[in-house]
Amino acid sequence: MPHVFEYALVRAVPRQERAEFMNVGVIVHCAPLRFLRCRTHLDPERLRALDPALDLEVLADALHSWCQAGDGAGPMAVSTPSQRFRWLTAPRSTILQASPAHTGLTDDPAGELERLMRTHVLVERP
Repeated sequence: MPHVFEYALVRAVPRQERAEFMNVGVIVHCAPLRFLRCRTHLDPERLRALDPALDLEVLADALHSWCQAGDGAGPMAVSTPSQRFRWLTAPRSTILQASPAHTGLTDDPAGELERLMRTHVLVERP
């Protein structure tokens, strides 16, 4: 039986004043299954095209913190998966931002996470 799930793309926004971004991850949430996962991928070459001075280590650390929050580590440990998803997808003006949340139906939220990474984040090179 399919369950409703939500997802948001994680965007790197190196220079907010230019409003340019690159998808660097996906967050998938399925409340009925208490599923919340974040997966990320950095492409240094493409990111440096947006901002040659971008500190990739700072960005990688920020992504790691987001995924930890999704996993319920640290101060987020007392929050439910739904509360953490709402916190992660709240609008913000930082180097990491989330897209608006989208919904769908699935029997396999982990499979949706992988599909969304392939179709929205990973770039196939010729």
